[in-house]
Amino acid sequence: MQAVPPALERLITDFQKLPGIGQKTATRLALYLLRRPAAEARTLAESLAALHGSIQLCSRCFTFSETDPCAICGDPRRNERLVCVVEEPGDLMVIEKTGAFRGLYHILHGVLSPMDGIGPDELKIRELLERIRQGGIDEVLLATSSTVPGEATASYLMEILHQAPVRVTRLACGIPMGMDIKYADEHTLARAIETRQRMGE
Repeated sequence: MQAVPPALERLITDFQKLPGIGQKTATRLALYLLRRPAAEARTLAESLAALHGSIQLCSRCFTFSETDPCAICGDPRRNERLVCVVEEPGDLMVIEKTGAFRGLYHILHGVLSPMDGIGPDELKIRELLERIRQGGIDEVLLATSSTVPGEATASYLMEILHQAPVRVTRLACGIPMGMDIKYADEHTLARAIETRQRMGE
């Protein structure tokens, strides 16, 4: 006798395909939805079905958007001369939550990873170079992560942008605000020293 109804088992299997979702979490989510009113499940299903139909890539920065250009690229209050390069649309969302950045973005949609077959042609690097070639950009801020692939991608971009008529900067890395320095690992502390700034800047 099958302990789990086939429809429920299919949903659990589908949830497990999501990043970071194991069998226990998938089962908990599926059972939660099963206990909710059917109308809620239908609303969720409709939202998922409409996802690919209503969202596209912004032709300028390549973030996910329902309009082209996206709300950020179309905002005249943004500083068009400053472009922040990030790995994924999720990185843009995190930076936007800070309210500290008022420039535009360029999403690479990944990082260089030769072992996984991801080279420059698989990322939106050609499009970044074309944006710079068209003019109007003074600074490119590289905000890739401090992982090995993220650092490799930043180094590659710094190299190819060396001759470009733009200032290339890198997102500073270091000790998190409120953290006691003695709890920082050696790599984080080394990066904090490398990216130190003059007081008052």
